[in-house]
Amino acid sequence: MGLFGRRRRTDRDPDPALESDEYESDHDSEFEGDLFDNAGPHDEADEPADGVNRLDLGSVRLPVPDGAQLQVEMDPNGGVRAVHVVTPAGQLTVNAYAAPGSGGLWREVCGELADQLRGDGAKVRSTSGEWGQELVAALGEVSLRFVGVDGPRWMLRGVVAGPPDLADQSAHALYDLVRGSVVVRGTQPMPVRTPLPIELPPAIAQHIAQQQES
Repeated sequence: MGLFGRRRRTDRDPDPALESDEYESDHDSEFEGDLFDNAGPHDEADEPADGVNRLDLGSVRLPVPDGAQLQVEMDPNGGVRAVHVVTPAGQLTVNAYAAPGSGGLWREVCGELADQLRGDGAKVRSTSGEWGQELVAALGEVSLRFVGVDGPRWMLRGVVAGPPDLADQSAHALYDLVRGSVVVRGTQPMPVRTPLPIELPPAIAQHIAQQQES
């Protein structure tokens, strides 16, 4: 039995406007298993005392899996755009954004993202996952999966890019990373969709500075 059974359509279900038979994949299947109790992502106020060692990136704390490598993507102005978690199953990226208190930002972003991907030549379809609507895309030799979660005044977006034959493993790796993430929104007012700032741990920041100087 799949994880998700039949149910009436809600705001967490895929938007029919995004449904497409452009992309049919053997890997786009429902996952077997049980949802974890108190599964995340978590708000800072509800961070679990679970003993998980998380990488503190300021606005988000990530449970980086053993053996993963980190790649830091810098902005032209010297800031940090993203921190990618590279695993054998694919490259994982999680970012947090300012969102309205009423929620619903992911559904809006999801439609825009689907249009952008199709404009880039990707085959895209919408599906239902652990947190509701997801996007699955095929672009060249890369399989992509996007998930989004609306939290209290924040939205968390996760994406994994990997080889098509590892799409199931890639999805599970992304799910695990998002489940264990903690978002630190802060109290300062921000325009909706503003990326929450990423701050590198001192050791990583020093290593990057040394690389830039050499």
